[in-house]
This record gives sequence, C-alpha cells and structure tokens, in this order.
Amino acid sequence: MTARIIDGKTIAAELRGRVADAAHRLARDRSLVPGLAVVLVGSNPASEVYVGSKTKATIGSGMRSFDHRLPETTSEAELLKLIGRLNADPVVHGILVQLPLPAHIDAQKILYAIDPAKDVDGFHPINAGHLWAGLPALAPCTPLGCIILAKTVYPSLAGLEAVVIGRSNIVGKPLIQLLLAENATVTVSHSKTEHLPAVCRRGDLVFAAVGRAEMVRRDWIKPDAVVIDVGINRVTGPDGKSRIVGDVAFKEVSEVAGAITPVPGGVGPMTIACLLANTVRAACALNGLPAPQFDTPVQ
Repeated sequence: MTARIIDGKTIAAELRGRVADAAHRLARDRSLVPGLAVVLVGSNPASEVYVGSKTKATIGSGMRSFDHRLPETTSEAELLKLIGRLNADPVVHGILVQLPLPAHIDAQKILYAIDPAKDVDGFHPINAGHLWAGLPALAPCTPLGCIILAKTVYPSLAGLEAVVIGRSNIVGKPLIQLLLAENATVTVSHSKTEHLPAVCRRGDLVFAAVGRAEMVRRDWIKPDAVVIDVGINRVTGPDGKSRIVGDVAFKEVSEVAGAITPVPGGVGPMTIACLLANTVRAACALNGLPAPQFDTPVQ
C-alpha cells in the first residue's frame, strides 16, 4: 500500500485564492483593504526569506503589506513603541513580529504587547485563553493549517482518535483545542511519553510536531492512518549534503499510512496561507463585519 500524498502546496494555493476573493469583496463592497504589518529586527537569513515570502503573498492576495525592517541594535523600548503605533493604526489589521528576536529583546514582552485583535499569529495569552475556553479567537497559523489538511481526507473529524506528538505553545497545545472543537478524541503525547509508539498506533490521525528528525517510524502508525508531519529538520546525508526532513520517516511510513504530508511541501505552505486568512478575519472583526469561513477545504 502507498499512502495518498496530501499536497500542501496545492491546498494552500486554493486557500490563498479564497482569501484573495474575500479581500477583493471587502475592498469593493466596504472600501476595506486588510493590512498586515510584519516587523523584522536584524538580518537573520532565514527570517529574511520568511518575511519576503509573507510580503509577496500578502500583496498577491490584494492586501496591504507594511514591512518594518529594523537594525539589530534596535532597543526593546523602540520596538515596543513601534508596536504601540501599529496597534493604534486603523489601516493595520494584523501585526506579526518575526522570531527569533535579538537576545537583548524579551520576545514574550513584545508578543504580549500586540493588540490581541491584531495578533494574527495567535500567540497572545488572551487569544490562547479564548481558544482553550472554546471562544472565538485568532488561532496560531500552523495548527490551523494542520486541521485544513486533515479535513481534505476526512471532511468531518468527529469521533476520530487523534494523537498529537508535541506540546509546544505554538503547535501542540493550540492543535489540541482545535481538534477538540472538531469533536475528535485527542491524546497528547511527547518525547517523554512512555510506550510512545503504542500510543501513536491508536491514532486515526497522527500529528508529529516534536522536532526530532524522522522520529516516527513505520511501526508507530496503524494501517490507513492520516499522518500530518509538522517537523522541519535539517540533516546531513552520507554524501555530506544537507536536506530538510520532517519528524516522520516519510518513505517507510508511506507504506502503511492512508495519507501523509511531505516535508517540504506539506504543512509549511499552509502556515502563510492561514496567516493571510487570519488577517482577513481580523480586518472584519475590527470593523464589526462577519468573517469569512476558511477552515473547510475544497474537496
């Protein structure tokens, strides 16, 4: 048996198209153009690439992009002052501060200074609390993307047993709540879980977000399970060349799973698409308008 490949690039492109349609309607009918401000401090090469991708995708979706590129020497006070200005700016509906920040800046303090209504990364404790309470909230983008990918296989996740490997505030914890909201039965596991392979074998859905290269093996997965690989790990092969792999041993797990996301090309493209969707949601909420629903993929 060979697993169906869940093509994150194609699904993300479809989602970006729906976001662009929603942005176009807002501009046409309400004279409202969603705006996303991205703040980059320093010149981390990977961050530069990520910010460039986000800027391109934002403009390509018919939204305004406000890039703020600050020198490495920017003080915490200066960055907080910028966040305050963006919070007060009515044409900015989403604010994203690219991590990591320089060591002299308290990242938590910066993220918590963002207006929760503009927190399109979903990291503010108010949004996290609302998510856990089952209240409307801006949820983190990667877990949102995971849910959409899983629903391309199972349009309803109700009653399915989902195993989440990982408990981070960015992926694991919010993913748990999103799965519960879909009426899945959720087991939380992590690198310290005893008998982890046996726990994973219970899952109709397995979400690997532990940050260990190819940790999840063939015998961890029950036949026909859906495997969503969130991991991004750089490894060096026998030839000395580096490559990107996930938390799942893709080749061997593909022989038993029913469907699986590749790395790269699976969850990654969904993160930016969900960021754009969150920006449209935030623009609507800030202007008292109903937000479009983007969480159900086109089958």
